[in-house]
Amino acid sequence: MAKTALIIVDMVRDFTDPEGLVYYPQNREILPNIRKVLAKCREKDVLTVFMQHTNRKGKFDRKAAAMRPNCIEGTFGTEIDPMLPVDEEKDYVIQKRRYSGFFGTDLDLVLRENDVRNVIIVGTKTNCCIRATVTDAFYLDYEPYVVRECVATNSDVVNEVHLTDIDKYLGHVVDMETLFEMLDEGQL
Repeated sequence: MAKTALIIVDMVRDFTDPEGLVYYPQNREILPNIRKVLAKCREKDVLTVFMQHTNRKGKFDRKAAAMRPNCIEGTFGTEIDPMLPVDEEKDYVIQKRRYSGFFGTDLDLVLRENDVRNVIIVGTKTNCCIRATVTDAFYLDYEPYVVRECVATNSDVVNEVHLTDIDKYLGHVVDMETLFEMLDEGQL
């Protein structure tokens, strides 16, 4: 049976907290669902990886310069939302500076070292960081599963368009009930 990892993408306070620099209410709404998925995955001993979007403080970055300031290292904005507790002993927290969790990080190495083949992907933003991470997972021959109730962006239409594309071309979009059944039945 292939091993599975849960990848929680960018559920940091600049995106999830009303005081965050680029807060979207949709991100706050999915937090309870992600917490349930995290609990279920921990129950099934699924490896957990938190991707933490971070921009360097006071250093030029072409991508960051083109956006509103956000996720500046050392600030409240880069903290993983407290609704999703990190297990310091078991979980990985990997900083990223681009949309994909794989680009310029050691995520692929961590997954391969742990014999992971299936990745459950949740978090924000469906049209940027989720899609980029799913695309790279697909390119690297992982089997991606995106949990419908656990991803968001600031437009329901945009969210649905990207979920449709992901399901058709890059992986699987499943609801929480189906994911939990798959985990209980040992399919993931």
